[in-house]
Amino acid sequence: MRADAGFSITNVVDQEVAGMSADLEAGLDPVSQAEGSDPLRRGFSYLESIQGAHGGWTGDYDGPLFLLPGYIFAHYVIGQPLGDGDRSAFVMTLRRAQNDDGSFGLHLEGDGYLFTTVLNYVALRLLGVPADDPDVTRAHRWIHAHGSAAIIPSWGRYWLSILNLYSWEGCHPVPPELWLLPERAPLHPSRFWCHCRVVVLAVSYLYGRRFQAPLDPLLTALRRELFAEPFDSIDWRALRTSVCPTDRYFAPSRLLRFANAVLGQIEQRMPQGLRAKALAFVLDHIKHEQLTTNFIDIGPVNKALDTIALWSAEPHSDHTRKAIAAMPQYLFDCERGRTMQSYNSSELWDTGFIALALAESGHASEYATMANETYRFIDENQVLEDVDQRERYYRDPSKGGWPFSDRAHGWPIVDCTALGLMAALALEPCSNRRIEPARLLDAVDLLLFWQNDDGGWGTYEKQRVGAWLEALNASEIFGDIMVDVSQVELTSSAVQGLAAARAHFGDRIGDERKHRIDAATARAAPVLRALQRADGSWEGNWGICFTYGTWFGICGLLAVGAKPDDPAIVRAAEFIRAKQCADGGWGESHKSCIRREYVQHPEGGQVAMTAWALLALLSASPQRHRDAIQRGVRFLCERQLPNGDWPQQGMTGVFNRTCMLNYRYYRNHFPLWALALAAKNGFSLG
Repeated sequence: MRADAGFSITNVVDQEVAGMSADLEAGLDPVSQAEGSDPLRRGFSYLESIQGAHGGWTGDYDGPLFLLPGYIFAHYVIGQPLGDGDRSAFVMTLRRAQNDDGSFGLHLEGDGYLFTTVLNYVALRLLGVPADDPDVTRAHRWIHAHGSAAIIPSWGRYWLSILNLYSWEGCHPVPPELWLLPERAPLHPSRFWCHCRVVVLAVSYLYGRRFQAPLDPLLTALRRELFAEPFDSIDWRALRTSVCPTDRYFAPSRLLRFANAVLGQIEQRMPQGLRAKALAFVLDHIKHEQLTTNFIDIGPVNKALDTIALWSAEPHSDHTRKAIAAMPQYLFDCERGRTMQSYNSSELWDTGFIALALAESGHASEYATMANETYRFIDENQVLEDVDQRERYYRDPSKGGWPFSDRAHGWPIVDCTALGLMAALALEPCSNRRIEPARLLDAVDLLLFWQNDDGGWGTYEKQRVGAWLEALNASEIFGDIMVDVSQVELTSSAVQGLAAARAHFGDRIGDERKHRIDAATARAAPVLRALQRADGSWEGNWGICFTYGTWFGICGLLAVGAKPDDPAIVRAAEFIRAKQCADGGWGESHKSCIRREYVQHPEGGQVAMTAWALLALLSASPQRHRDAIQRGVRFLCERQLPNGDWPQQGMTGVFNRTCMLNYRYYRNHFPLWALALAAKNGFSLG
């Protein structure tokens, strides 16, 4: 782990500038005088100085404030005390994330949520912070002013029930018998989006066993602190439909209310033999998830839940020991403290974009070692085989794909596969090694396999059920978690990757594969056009928000054969241009994702968003938007730090509409890529 002293989104810029000034005075500037005022060379020299020994870049990828509590809860439940270093570091991180009013947001920049405020309150108490601590007291006051923990959303109820701080009777049923339904049934969990599926998997096991941690004096005290009435007098079933208004992103559908009512009736009559069979089935699937991800699991939520589930079933097994030992892979020391990451890393994703920026710049030969090591990382992290018994465990093919983080993680993703493919092709001339063409064609074939019936692409898998299933979203706090639907970023990435491979291989790609690529591209074009909004924008699903989505929309249309004067591209570029700030940059608030309309960032231009906007305009028509592009280029150049880095600003990523993410390296590779493309098109970087 990298340990960086100091924090925050607001003061880290001053700290970095001060640090760079000190380095310059001491003659320690890592960027040589040879780079002069060239922002590209400064930027790539900085990245070269922090490239990992494995060839990639490892940075913090965090933001959600419900992840670290899960890590703390898991250790408490399994009786494995955290070391003093972790305890003190976690307490400091949690304190820094608290809002002035005592609450905790869903993410670092969010207003208070009962869900995260309760979880972080409990986490602080389990870490040994006393109830009369000022920060704990402020959180306690906020919790009770918003209805107490009694009306926490479902994900919070699951955690509190596991900790014996809530009753499973207060949760809508999550019976493990759902997994025993016929697989063709529309409601079979195998049809859910994979991130939702694995959380349901773990929760259904713990719910099915009604597992709870043994009550101890601290948990008993927390029972008194979290609720407005005595714990033993609470009517838990009456609370099932009560959720704090500040947390509810949407009202439950009639279908969901009906399903909950039916499951509630069935749960009361569930045969014990069927329950035992279902629990064994679910536990087997949890083990498969861990074995095929080297015990990393797909994400941090199911990692903590799976570990508890395994420990509850077989606390002394070798499998459980390995699951516990893998948990620290999610920890990272970053600018705001020791956090639990939103994935085990974002290494492939960031390294792939650095590869594209370096190739676009024309400076790869000057950074030959860096380019070669980057290519090595891309090479070594392609997934080379399908998971064992994949169809039995509801997995799509994996062979040929690239993951978001590394090969060990084991879950390839559509846009990461397209990025890995494009990065490999772009840097191949600069490397002393070569990925076999057959492996690159495996990536092409996997992208073709993943195309949805509507012609677009989702994230990890082909869409398995209609979008109507979103009506059964029971999370209350997230949107679009049930179905892996076609999205602009994924569809755009897929067609860009296919186009790059077709151009690279030419006739060597074969007539049959060429025909499949052409057919896939033709089917994707209407999807991209249908996803465009009337104002010319596309709504992003994984970046904030219309700036990010519109960049992908433009590049996607170009990849399927549209010309720069296509009305859809012209409208998209005009949308981007109209959002330029007075300072020359572009800046969009995370509130765009929640409101689903463009919201200007209150601080004006943001480095990453300015880069996305420039990449969009440079791809669409650099001459038509020359003045706007030059102003944006100037914005990026003026904000580059002396060491070649850029300052940390606001959040840049999002998932499931409501939760924001921080990508450490977005402030580096996207500006470098935009500046490289600008220089290639004759714009001044001076």
